Amino acid sequence: MENYMTFLPYVAMIAVFYFLMIKPQQNRAKKERAFETGLKVGDKIITKSGIHGKISELADTTIVIETMSGKLKMERSAISMEMSSKLNASPIIKK
Repeated sequence: MENYMTFLPYVAMIAVFYFLMIKPQQNRAKKERAFETGLKVGDKIITKSGIHGKISELADTTIVIETMSGKLKMERSAISMEMSSKLNASPIIKK
């Protein structure tokens, strides 16, 4: 019984580490993969480096986006967010 009590703090530390560090990272990675697979041609996006554009071609791991200065080919993982749904959902205020 005494042997179990000496390992109890270690088990508790591992459980806390798992639920505070590992599990949230796994959830974040899962959401990012779902986001990348949900991209489609015509979506307006922003890359992680801040480039705004519209998706013109999709491949397995790469995409081609149209920007004001031309077309760029980049990895799907370089996409930060999709703006089409946000632009369509927000009302434009005209003066």
